[in-house]
Amino acid sequence: MGDDSTVGIILAGGRGERAKPITLQSADYIRSKALIPFAGRPLIEWIVEACRDQGIRRFHVVAQGVENRSQIKLVLGHGERYGVEIDYSRARFDPYNVGSGAATLHNLEQWNLTGTALVLPVDSLFEFSLDRLLAAQRDTGAVVTVAAVSRTPEEIAGKYGVMRTTAAGLVCGFLEKPRLPVIEREFPEITQPQGPRTLATNAGMYLIDCARLRLAARTPELIRLAQQRLDWGNDLLPRLVGLGHPVAVEPIARLGDLGNIHDYLGTLGDALSGLYPQMDRALGTPLSADPRYWIHESSLRAKDHITGTTLAQKIAEGSVVIGPGVRIGRHVEIGAGVRLRATDVGDGVDLHEGAQVEGSVLGDSAVIGAYAHISDSYVGPMVQVRSDARAPVRLEALSAVGDGAQLWSGTRLSGVSVYPRLRVPAVSGVPSGTQLTSSDDILQWV
Repeated sequence: MGDDSTVGIILAGGRGERAKPITLQSADYIRSKALIPFAGRPLIEWIVEACRDQGIRRFHVVAQGVENRSQIKLVLGHGERYGVEIDYSRARFDPYNVGSGAATLHNLEQWNLTGTALVLPVDSLFEFSLDRLLAAQRDTGAVVTVAAVSRTPEEIAGKYGVMRTTAAGLVCGFLEKPRLPVIEREFPEITQPQGPRTLATNAGMYLIDCARLRLAARTPELIRLAQQRLDWGNDLLPRLVGLGHPVAVEPIARLGDLGNIHDYLGTLGDALSGLYPQMDRALGTPLSADPRYWIHESSLRAKDHITGTTLAQKIAEGSVVIGPGVRIGRHVEIGAGVRLRATDVGDGVDLHEGAQVEGSVLGDSAVIGAYAHISDSYVGPMVQVRSDARAPVRLEALSAVGDGAQLWSGTRLSGVSVYPRLRVPAVSGVPSGTQLTSSDDILQWV
């Protein structure tokens, strides 16, 4: 499978602004997007292993700044744990990594790459076939093969770029994040009763011929843009096509964006439902196939501090209901009356009696108080939800609570983000979309 001469280039230098507070360890310390927790592991580990399993054995990571670079290197090292070799971009080139396209071109030169490389970001989960991408590149003679996913016009509007293609599978034009009326005007076939219902959109993954791309980029315009701002989708691909270089498109099975809370939770739900077979294999055989869930054996044996019964006993007697689409990590303590559905539970979590959680993430060592109701929300590591039967905490509608924050009993949040380490009293009525970034923000709603 794959081709061991293909290398991976991982673009890991973004700041993760859209995904806050997931990408914050404190109000002023950013966690690399590469280290977003996802199903028990940093996201970049899933990416490296998915590529390794398809034959890629050498990776180049384009990092940015001391925090980003050191955090990633602490996790990946030089690849020894994964059976691969990993190098990192040199710090002195950081000022030149102005956009995804510029970062790629500058580092192709730094590493003197001349073969085939797969370029991919760290804020997405991919289900793809490297063999199919390589075959498309070979058959079309393309300098770049763009991994594409099919989306409806409604999904595309204002969010994704659309590619026009020829019958031979080569790109002949782009529309960057068009609005729905523009899509319907430029692609009238989608409005016809028998027409296609989806269009090809850029997934952000590129298979490149390094030597030819380096040569193609040595034009005055691209050299100038690479010193200012050069992104793949907005800038580099349209200019390559405009200069007559062949750019191919090859569909991939699935793409999950993790760049914001909504997409992060949706992608995680899809992954735990089995829609990413590569990741599914890595997760291993579920403890139960129907309903489908994974529970680490240390959590099955864990006794809650009130009843003294194990999770295995509570599941057998029906006092705890789990699944489908649930993953429970190590040493999790779960009380009686807990209900979990479509949720990822990190290591060392305490879930007290009567808590109900659906479509959510509970980070490592979070403490979820009794009778809390959490739906479609992110609860970060070490968060304390001080809920009780008299005044339960309720989180819903894409709320996100950053690392180490504390929520007092009676708190109700809908679509609200809480930054790390804040203490939130019993508040409700905070408008959806509000970001509580400091104690001053919280005082407005007390």
